Amino acid sequence: MRLHVADHPLIAHKLSVLRDQSTDSARFRQLTEELVMLLAYEATRSVAVEDKEITTPVTTFTGTRLAEPRPVVVPILRAGLGMLDGMLRILPTAEVGFLGMVRDEETFEPSAYADRLPDDLSGRQVFVVDPMLATGGTLAMAIDFLLARGARDVTAVCLVSAPEGVERIERDYAQSANVEIYTAALDEKLNEKGYIVPGLGDAGDRMYGIVD
Repeated sequence: MRLHVADHPLIAHKLSVLRDQSTDSARFRQLTEELVMLLAYEATRSVAVEDKEITTPVTTFTGTRLAEPRPVVVPILRAGLGMLDGMLRILPTAEVGFLGMVRDEETFEPSAYADRLPDDLSGRQVFVVDPMLATGGTLAMAIDFLLARGARDVTAVCLVSAPEGVERIERDYAQSANVEIYTAALDEKLNEKGYIVPGLGDAGDRMYGIVD
């Protein structure tokens, strides 16, 4: 597994505003989209391409296009949905799958309540998007869903990550798949409630408000 922590002043600035508890939901969603676009630029550096003959106003030219089969973007609901538009601005021809997961706040264990994925992901590059990589349980379950459908090339795009979650993914998937993590920040730790410190709070609630 390879971990990539973004090192860019624009990302650092936008993430700092995102962390601020006074940032309202509308601004939070806007900043999330902007951050994801910057992260996606790096995360797609190894996306598969092929040659394409084109005609410019001057001559013919061998250009480049994304190779088939197209990449798949998989947001983890609900907070990951706020990252989808940013990914699709960079990968507009990608297909989209969905995974609905929720974490038990007592045990920190995730459970899945919905999935909408292609039946066969063999040979597909898959980008999983979720704002928080905390314990790693949710991302691990998502990767297991993808591996079960034939995926072997999975890239996770996260806004903030905890060392505990990164270590779990590294331990669990060291041999079974090509897994990469792109994150805007590797934070200090998890607290006793399983929240990332300093983190940015509950990303889903901050994007969409609290739903009882």
